Amino acid sequence: MSSEEFKRFALELAAIARKTVLPYFATAELKIEIKEDLSPVTIADRAAEEAMRSAINSRYREHGIVGEEFGSANEGAEYVWYLDPIDGTKSFVRGCPLFGSLIALCRNGEPIIGVIDHPALDMCCIGDGAQTLVNGREVKVSDHSDLKDCLLLTSDLTMVSRYQDISNFMSLIEQVQLFRTWGDCYGYTLVASGFADIMADPVMNPWDLLALIPVIEGAGGKITSWDGTEAKTAASIVAAPAALHSKVIDILNSPK
Repeated sequence: MSSEEFKRFALELAAIARKTVLPYFATAELKIEIKEDLSPVTIADRAAEEAMRSAINSRYREHGIVGEEFGSANEGAEYVWYLDPIDGTKSFVRGCPLFGSLIALCRNGEPIIGVIDHPALDMCCIGDGAQTLVNGREVKVSDHSDLKDCLLLTSDLTMVSRYQDISNFMSLIEQVQLFRTWGDCYGYTLVASGFADIMADPVMNPWDLLALIPVIEGAGGKITSWDGTEAKTAASIVAAPAALHSKVIDILNSPK
């Protein structure tokens, strides 16, 4: 089985998720449930993951699946798909278009393909660690090397204060040109495309982060945990051009 075949199928999964979630977007009658971790979930999240899981089981019965809504199946397989049907459900339920679907394929634990699909923006990003495309166009991270020229993004500043050192993050904010919360998976598409320079999330799950690794690396960027360790086993993420990444990590982990 070739990587090109898997890429085509990953894009098919993205199209399935997009077709499933868009009819629910910005509809007043959408019902919202709150999960045990206090995060929201909707029928759109569940229906999209079910549809993608069904497609994987039909095409690649021997593959494993790990999804945010329905857990894991055959997780020890050589190939495992990681699915987050709606990354940014809080945005989705409020009518904000910056949500997306995250799809990753790992081989023996290594993320080899990542898709970030933004249904409401008609924007699809796919990376394989060597190249990243947005709507078929190759993209690269920015060439900025000085923090004073940079746009810094995070999903939620209150989550930084809950899970990481907020004073160090505020120090980083003071050193960049611009700070915004254009977050969730949209922030990583912006970094991969060179429109933003740094995206930092203080807490992550495997289905949140594994798709991001081939995308950022394929665009020439560097992606690690908050403290600079390997991304694929991380519980937090920082993505930036290589020339900036170590500077960001140093500031975020500066001793008191």
